[in-house]
Amino acid sequence: MTSELPADSGQLGVKPTRSLHRVIIRFAGDSGDGMQLTGDRFTSETASFGNDLSTLPNFPAEIRAPAGTLPGVSSFQLHFADHDILTPGDAPNVLVAMNPAALKANLGDVPRGAEIIVNTDEFTKRAMQKVGYATSPLEDGSLDGYSLHPVPLTTLTVEALKEFDLTRKEAERSKNMFALGLLSWMYHRPTEGTEKFLKSKFAKKPDIAAANITAFRAGWNFGETTEDFAVSYEIAPATTAFPVGTYRNISGNLALSYGLIAASRQADLPLYLGSYPITPASDILHELSRHKNFGVRTFQAEDEIAGIGAALGAAFGGSLAVTTTSGPGVALKSETIGLAVSLELPLLVIDIQRGGPSTGLPTKTEQADLLQAMFGRNGEAPVPVIAPCTPADCFDAALEAARIALTYRTPVMLLSDGYLANGSEPWRIPEPDELPDLTVQFAQGPNHTLDDGSEVFWPYKRDPQTLARPWAIPGTPGLEHRIGGIEKEDGTGNISYAPANHDFMVRTRQAKIDGIEVPDMEVDDPLEAKTLVLGWGSTYGPITAAVRRLRTAGESIAQAHLRHLNPFPRNLGAVLGRYEKVVIPEMNLGQLATLIRAKYLVDAHSYNQVNGMPFKAEQLAKALKEAIDA
Repeated sequence: MTSELPADSGQLGVKPTRSLHRVIIRFAGDSGDGMQLTGDRFTSETASFGNDLSTLPNFPAEIRAPAGTLPGVSSFQLHFADHDILTPGDAPNVLVAMNPAALKANLGDVPRGAEIIVNTDEFTKRAMQKVGYATSPLEDGSLDGYSLHPVPLTTLTVEALKEFDLTRKEAERSKNMFALGLLSWMYHRPTEGTEKFLKSKFAKKPDIAAANITAFRAGWNFGETTEDFAVSYEIAPATTAFPVGTYRNISGNLALSYGLIAASRQADLPLYLGSYPITPASDILHELSRHKNFGVRTFQAEDEIAGIGAALGAAFGGSLAVTTTSGPGVALKSETIGLAVSLELPLLVIDIQRGGPSTGLPTKTEQADLLQAMFGRNGEAPVPVIAPCTPADCFDAALEAARIALTYRTPVMLLSDGYLANGSEPWRIPEPDELPDLTVQFAQGPNHTLDDGSEVFWPYKRDPQTLARPWAIPGTPGLEHRIGGIEKEDGTGNISYAPANHDFMVRTRQAKIDGIEVPDMEVDDPLEAKTLVLGWGSTYGPITAAVRRLRTAGESIAQAHLRHLNPFPRNLGAVLGRYEKVVIPEMNLGQLATLIRAKYLVDAHSYNQVNGMPFKAEQLAKALKEAIDA
């Protein structure tokens, strides 16, 4: 635990309560133990209490890995505090291990002195041998450096539910709710929301709902009455961390979904999603399918290529068109993205990045696709690329992607990743008048006069400011025009193989992307440092946390973070030129660093990690300190 304040002894017979500034809890168990649900419910109650928070769900790619094995361990980490925080935390203060596999898989992350709550019922000889324990870690002294709480969670749950007409196996399934009740008591979390959730989730099975609520209450009561837990803890609401407003807890994929809906409303266009399910992007398809009342149409295609083909057709028809995928799907969609470049139609390509290559690590995170987004098409096919930096920022990034696509008539790549998609944090719900105006003017009639005085429609006659071509809705009288992937003639859009025309069109498409208006990059540099740490995407939280640690320790370091990766902000070159050293941490082998070196001739130092997990703040702080001292 951190920042412990003096205990409040309270009344006689009442357990004392200690105040903490922050805590990191990790729930871990089998894939079938409900750890993601447990963590999600604890997070929801923490958000309603008013703490700042950040989460890290971590689960296997297999639908159901073998029970009791290390590959089958699923975990959920939550960091919550009475102040502004940025990451799900480096190491848990509390580990809840539902079986030996969960203990062994996670113990290496747990610092000495931390609390470990174990379900002793699962520590059978066979279960321990399955993960390589020759002797019980609960008895051989290997956990002496921790505050160990052995709790027979399964037995206590079954006993609490003995009045229900359930088999033992059915009763055992509620042990995650018992654990949730115990942790809710330990940290004074509200309970009403969880009970309401369980009633709703099992509305068609009231007996199951009642059993889960009973197990949840039993866990709470166990904490209150057992002598093994002598103290409970309070973490006050983060009253100074948030501007005034209405907040809710939100994951990156949910924020992206809401951002897309908001963009379609602000543009007054129907939203069309053509998609094929793929981890970790599928949640966007699931969520958008629930919002037909906002004019959203979702199409689950037979494959990735069909998904983007349908979306591009919807763009031709006048919709705000979206396709969602991950890295392997982007590879399959690349030809159609090139077609969208040629047709110059607005299309949002949402890439929730994961570990690669090929199928790679479906449930793990990586910033693997930046170079694919930039160059992963045949020919000269430039595409704007933007990246959100936090789960809540995915909402604003969706609006920005829509702005660029609609204004400049181009496909846009949005690069989120598994860490942002599944993680969550508080989000201030914006007021409607805070949202940008994305209204689009479709072509209505002729836009060009020929030498003989006749008026015609030229589908590739460009706006002099944006270089965008007109967007003509099929069926509009007089606006018929050719589409397809063969090179177009400037202005008329007719097929052209003329060398000079192709050169002109290639350069014009590039100039359109280069000319996109993006905000200048802001630099956080209060002490005029000599070293700049530059990041993009989901590294924002760990980088910022590391920078804060270094500054607290007296170091001088500057920080900047890129949202727009193509085109770069216009002041980026000047910013880079102000620093003696530039460090770029990435969850890849240096893709942004490659672009920065090539474009600005800056000897940027690349710090890389590709283990499927986000950076830890302490790890980054150490690397940045070494860079400062080098």
